[in-house]
Amino acid sequence: MAYENCEDTMFKTLGQLLLGSIFIVGGAGTFAEPGGRVKMVEAAGVPQARQATILNGVVMTAAGSTLAAGILPKLSATALLGSLTATTVVGHPFWKEENPASRANQQIQFLKNLSLIGGLLLVLAGKND
Repeated sequence: MAYENCEDTMFKTLGQLLLGSIFIVGGAGTFAEPGGRVKMVEAAGVPQARQATILNGVVMTAAGSTLAAGILPKLSATALLGSLTATTVVGHPFWKEENPASRANQQIQFLKNLSLIGGLLLVLAGKND
């Protein structure tokens, strides 16, 4: 029984580390160089698009880091859910793409983000956090 607990803890820790990594890398990139993302945020009608984009990057980096480190994982997952939901809708509107290749690429990114949202929901559903 103790072995199973150790195995569960190991998988949970590794899962949180891997899940957090995409937010750390992506968030840091957004924070350091918001670039073209700002135009997409502006087009979505978000006020102060540059500041909103940078804040989103900061939230992803910070919450991804705490999730990866196993610090307040449910709070981290909640922050990432809010940030990622906005990013998914604003950043990957595949339904607006007319070019089939662009549409397919955006749809893949949209579905990837939905998968990440699923992982974050599993963190929230976890016990003993």
